[in-house]
Amino acid sequence: MRPPLLTRALLTAAALTALAACGGGSGDRPDRAATTKAAVPAPVRKPAVDGLPGMPPVLDPKDVYAADRPDKLSPVVKDFPSRVYVPNTESDTVSVIDPETYEVIRTLRVGRQPQHVVPSWDLKTLWVNNDRGNTLTPIDPRTGRTGKPVDVHDPYNLYFTPNGKYAVVMASLDRELVFRDPHTMKRIRTEPVTCYGVNHADFSLDGRYFIVSCEFSGELLKVDTEKMKVIAQQRLPFKGAMPQDVKVSPDGKRFYIADMKADGLWILDGDTFARPAFLPTGKGTHGLYVSRDSREMYVSNRGEGTISVFDFARGEVTHKWRLPHGGSPDMGGVSSDGKVLWLSGRYDAEVYAVDTRTGKQLARIPVGSGPHGLAVYPQPGRYSLGHTGIFR
Repeated sequence: MRPPLLTRALLTAAALTALAACGGGSGDRPDRAATTKAAVPAPVRKPAVDGLPGMPPVLDPKDVYAADRPDKLSPVVKDFPSRVYVPNTESDTVSVIDPETYEVIRTLRVGRQPQHVVPSWDLKTLWVNNDRGNTLTPIDPRTGRTGKPVDVHDPYNLYFTPNGKYAVVMASLDRELVFRDPHTMKRIRTEPVTCYGVNHADFSLDGRYFIVSCEFSGELLKVDTEKMKVIAQQRLPFKGAMPQDVKVSPDGKRFYIADMKADGLWILDGDTFARPAFLPTGKGTHGLYVSRDSREMYVSNRGEGTISVFDFARGEVTHKWRLPHGGSPDMGGVSSDGKVLWLSGRYDAEVYAVDTRTGKQLARIPVGSGPHGLAVYPQPGRYSLGHTGIFR
């Protein structure tokens, strides 16, 4: 029996600090010397969210995606050409698509079995995760050229802590979370895990912990970001569960975990880490992508060639779009203006472009074999948490 949808309340924002009085004039403020009343400084505002040390302040405690509005590009990326980077796991290449023409304009040779193309925390580099090749290939998004590969063992997926202090390699077969220097990728700390197949993650609103899915053992981990330690673990209540992508809700109150065997979303209270509720979406539920207005989430159902549209406020699926002639929609991202959802066709050597207003397929583009974690770049946001592009 699948449990009902979880409902609850979570964090509230912190209050403003009280005004503090101070003494009269001082040597460095001669304009106050002649006054007879104590000078009262302007109120000091504490951050609305007590975030991870060094993390950029949360713009809106009710919306973790507030920096991701249409075309709100960082100065770092505003001059980068708009491209779609598609790692082809069985061709050992990255196909580069011009989203204006829907054509492949370049094919890059990379390492063995590239799984994901990941924007760096500082937005300056795209990292290709060559899982079987045990390397990361950097791409300069300004020029589209690859750089010298960096040796990193079993880099199935790659994330960055919200303060930019560490890269986190999801070493799936090694059963490790490896914390590395975000620029040199030098190993800093290794956290062994007892689950099998760490693969996707997302961070809490305050950045102090993150939730990790374990694909092959059907488990979830809760990891303390600052301590770099697993602090909780649970097995999903479905026999044969196979959790995939992870996304936090805009208000930070829930985590959604796609499950390609249970065919839907697990809905988790990250703070309590209690048993999650479940919502069916479609066969082979895989990738999760938030709309530019933070109202909806696009859910790719790889096993049936559909995309479910989940409404955050209503807590339900409101639409299901079906790709014409079928397909295997997998991983991807949303265009900078929010009008197009891009998804790889994992088993069909193609990429889909879908209109986010109507669900109509705009293009079906042939690429290499086994396309997987494609990145749409650039996208709005101040910094990247990794994967195919989680921006805040």
